[in-house]
Amino acid sequence: MTVAPNGQLPHHLLLPEPELIFSAGERPASHVHPLVGLLNFGPFSAPPSGGPVRVATISMAGHQTQLRQFLGRLRDKHDASDRKAYLPPFPGFAAVTGVDLVPAAGCHIDLPPDTPGEGPDGQRRLAEAVGRAVDRLATRRDHWDVIVLLLPDCWERWRESSDGAFQLHDLIKATAAPLGCPIQMLRQSSALRYPHVASLAWRLSIALLVKAGGVPWRVRPVTREETAYIGLAYAVRGGGDGQLVTCCSQVLDSQGGGMEFVAYNVGAARDLDNPHLTREEMRAVMARSASLYQHRHAGRLPRRVSVHKTTRWRADEVAGVVDAWSAAKHVECVTVQRSLWRGVVLERGDHGSRPADWPVARGTMQQLSGTSALLWANATAQRMSLRGGRYNPNVKSLPSPLHLVRDAGHGPLGTTAQDVLALSALDWNNDAPFDAEPVTIAYSRRLSQTIARVPTLPDSVYQYRLFM
Repeated sequence: MTVAPNGQLPHHLLLPEPELIFSAGERPASHVHPLVGLLNFGPFSAPPSGGPVRVATISMAGHQTQLRQFLGRLRDKHDASDRKAYLPPFPGFAAVTGVDLVPAAGCHIDLPPDTPGEGPDGQRRLAEAVGRAVDRLATRRDHWDVIVLLLPDCWERWRESSDGAFQLHDLIKATAAPLGCPIQMLRQSSALRYPHVASLAWRLSIALLVKAGGVPWRVRPVTREETAYIGLAYAVRGGGDGQLVTCCSQVLDSQGGGMEFVAYNVGAARDLDNPHLTREEMRAVMARSASLYQHRHAGRLPRRVSVHKTTRWRADEVAGVVDAWSAAKHVECVTVQRSLWRGVVLERGDHGSRPADWPVARGTMQQLSGTSALLWANATAQRMSLRGGRYNPNVKSLPSPLHLVRDAGHGPLGTTAQDVLALSALDWNNDAPFDAEPVTIAYSRRLSQTIARVPTLPDSVYQYRLFM
């Protein structure tokens, strides 16, 4: 650790808030607030269909009217009733996304009330019935853009097992993903009774836009170098000894585009408390990521590659990354972990220092050594409040920083931290301004959890919107 002669840490830095990009075109607009940017400029891109978002539905018999009325309210205006310093009034789906939201004609499926039945196989029967409904809708794929599934109160007990091994959400997503069918699941017990209507409308509208193929916003590139960002996570298929480890790599470009996953089986389980890959295995996984990047970028490879995971890098893993991305000028391997550190801002006065009224600012970077730093990503944000000034999403606790360790690579550590800060603002699955982790970590972990619970999911390339 690098410290001053008096034993103190180096001075901290305050990195700028990443600019989000909206309304792609000759002169794309930018803003730091995702919802204000959508209101002022519209999404980065509309769904490929160019028309309204057509919603197919699956529900228990007798609930179709309630579901359609609920979705219809997304077309209305709603005033914010929570987080008023951050959340603007919801102006209606079309005002947010630029396209209308309509029912897909002839694309509703009723499931009988007794679909799960009784007994221990209820979860399996329910999942299979929903899977068959998705198969039927897949035969009419050109008539709809998104499926919305309503889970009624009486089926809540089948949603997950007591030990967490079964998750209806994950099984349905894994069933629909190979068919290219995006699904939005709604629970009658929560979504349809959620008291803060504007919050829910914002969240669902963004999710439906993305699942229909639109892009709400991207992020302004951190450097001028074309960069690929990759997140790695490992999953054990099923339980027990001798199961297979699957590596999930996610590939994004400099603006956060191309949120696609590579699910890749790498062999027998080993050292599951601290999983790692051999040089040859890492090379194979990264080669598929490089191929996916080239496919999206007319055969080009980036000049810079940044690979993130939550466990420390071993020398053979780093070598595998460098082998696969040898054409890139700069390759870095970064460990991104939650930290137990806490920080308090001290204000100096005439009578010494005292704790400030606000927690540590988002973007604060405290360098610990030449390759290690703390970064506050989910913290008090400048320029994010609708009332002017700062917005604090952590009203009940002190924000904890991320611990970044660059195990390979060179250049200013501040650039690596700025990457992570920008990637924390790209979660399109909620209406929050940022997350505690970059999407490279959060999204790849999400897919790995699905693979762990659904070992039958084929190794393939998947768009993130299929697992939202």
